[in-house]
Amino acid sequence: MSKRLRNTEVCADCNAPEPRWASVNRGVLICDECCSVHRSLGRHSSQVRHLTHTPWPPTQQQMVQALFSNGANSIWEHSLLDPASVMSGKRKANPQDKLHPNKSEFIRAKYQMLAFVHRMPCREEDSLTAKDLSKQLHSSVRTGNLETCLRLLSLGAQANFFHPEKGNTPLHVAAKAGQVSQAELLTVYGADPGAPDSNGKTPIEHAREAGHHDLADRLVEIQYELTDRLAFYLCGRKPDHRNGQHFIVPQMADSLDLSELAKAAKKKLQSLSNHLFEELAMDVYDEVDRRETDAVWLATQNHSTLVTETTVVPFLPVNPEYSSTRNQGRQKLARFNAHEFATLVIDILSDAKRRQLGNSVASSKDNVELILRNVAVRHCSDSQDNDQPDYDSVASDEDTDQELPSSKGDRTKSVDSDLSDSPITMQEYLDVKNALSASEAKIQHLMKANNTLSDELRLMQKKASKLEKQSSMPESDYDNTFNDSEMDDSGLCRRGRLRSSGWMGEGSSIPELDDVEMESDPALPSTEDVIRKTEQITKNIQELLRAAQDNKHDSFIPCSERIHVAVTEMAALFPKKPRSETVRSSLRLLTSSAYRLQNECRKAVPSEGCPGPDMQLVTQQVIQCAYDIAKAAKQLVTVTTKENTN
Repeated sequence: MSKRLRNTEVCADCNAPEPRWASVNRGVLICDECCSVHRSLGRHSSQVRHLTHTPWPPTQQQMVQALFSNGANSIWEHSLLDPASVMSGKRKANPQDKLHPNKSEFIRAKYQMLAFVHRMPCREEDSLTAKDLSKQLHSSVRTGNLETCLRLLSLGAQANFFHPEKGNTPLHVAAKAGQVSQAELLTVYGADPGAPDSNGKTPIEHAREAGHHDLADRLVEIQYELTDRLAFYLCGRKPDHRNGQHFIVPQMADSLDLSELAKAAKKKLQSLSNHLFEELAMDVYDEVDRRETDAVWLATQNHSTLVTETTVVPFLPVNPEYSSTRNQGRQKLARFNAHEFATLVIDILSDAKRRQLGNSVASSKDNVELILRNVAVRHCSDSQDNDQPDYDSVASDEDTDQELPSSKGDRTKSVDSDLSDSPITMQEYLDVKNALSASEAKIQHLMKANNTLSDELRLMQKKASKLEKQSSMPESDYDNTFNDSEMDDSGLCRRGRLRSSGWMGEGSSIPELDDVEMESDPALPSTEDVIRKTEQITKNIQELLRAAQDNKHDSFIPCSERIHVAVTEMAALFPKKPRSETVRSSLRLLTSSAYRLQNECRKAVPSEGCPGPDMQLVTQQVIQCAYDIAKAAKQLVTVTTKENTN
């Protein structure tokens, strides 16, 4: 989007200057504060993208620009334009209003309740049904009048409406007429590029026959948008659809897991009916969007005013069109750490490809190649404050056995074969995953208890020796030695303690925070200091992600070193023995992720006499580490802000 446009426009919701975000399905530009409310509404209400930090398809960006420039906001604020509304006390928010409750209540009324949208007459003789509106939409998409089509969609016209007399859908008409922006708008509202008309032809085929080859190629991209987005999230690449490549399935370095529970989870996924598999894939798509938008949000905000609990979106918002079971399953996706979530995404991609190609379920030997495994040590995820709810309050779980409703989402695509004799619900699939996590958690609990006993014995020995040494030399709070032999194969420290210099110590040691000598130190750094260091970290992460996207692998090590320095400086702000478990777990995730990031970035440099590294895998692991660092930094900003305001 042009710089001139951004400098002359104002936020659609509060008139703040220079909006930096867009709501794609609403056709408006919004400021940072209003965007935080849009994000909390969920993608079913508002699909937000950053104007400069989010990769955009050019034709979609042009569609949003055209809508906003031509007054699409008046569709959502129609009744506010009536002078009578001023007399009645109705008004839109302004930049000086408080985010909560003023702006948030206005935005929810505007987009969730559609409180200001123009309503058609309700007289029985001339009332317009959804079918009438859809027929008008069918006729309008052959023209370039985007605002008319958006207005019809806002009133209830169906993007996938099949015209009984014409024998096709609005997207067929737009594709044949070469109306690129209309096609973009329709697909944002759920139109299916693969839907056949009465002659069996898809919108893609109509576009090619009419000579609109760029539009046809774009419709193919939209058809595979779900799997393309998942693949891009993992490895920063998308398939080359023009050359017939429609799927990329990244591989995990440690994807071979022979546990029976992991194999059972994989089989559960494969046995889902196509309908339930599509729902799960769409839920994972929404979670990817939440995580990627969260990373952009963290990297672009004025932390001193915006990073608060009221602007954080910790899990997917409730979609009222979905069952309570599905909403709870969607929100539990946020508890997957980067490794676990990446493995789930790979399994989704693998099975989507299998179903699309019509292949049968792989043999048990092949099942081992891509299975949903649980990480034995779940950094941070199990150490959050357990007194906080895992997800929003939704209806009761008594509808577990009911069939999940058909999705009204915008990314449902057809899959050919239904391989399930007895459909397995998504909840059952997640239950197997949670059972695996619970088993591993019990093992870790027993190991920790054993380590605690060992630590107590070692503490008694140290106290005995301390009495002997006390008169000759002072005792440090931490052991000052770190033995490389104490590193396991994953590079994580098993028994090493922090050096007295701070959280990271010298070299590349990772802190262990379970020191039995730990004494509570409630002092936390100021919010301003934490925000300043967080901004340094996120700026360096942005540089790293840009290097990954541009395949500039030689920039990995310098970027990782700058991130390591920024992380070390941020960790040094906090007391060596923080009282809060949330702070300890966030610092553990922050520093261990920075250490792992350095190791992964070093793999990008080939060693002499050794085969070159798998850069796709290296890039995937680098991105995962960067996301973990950003997540930990955001947690520290949030908890520091909360503690310092209490």
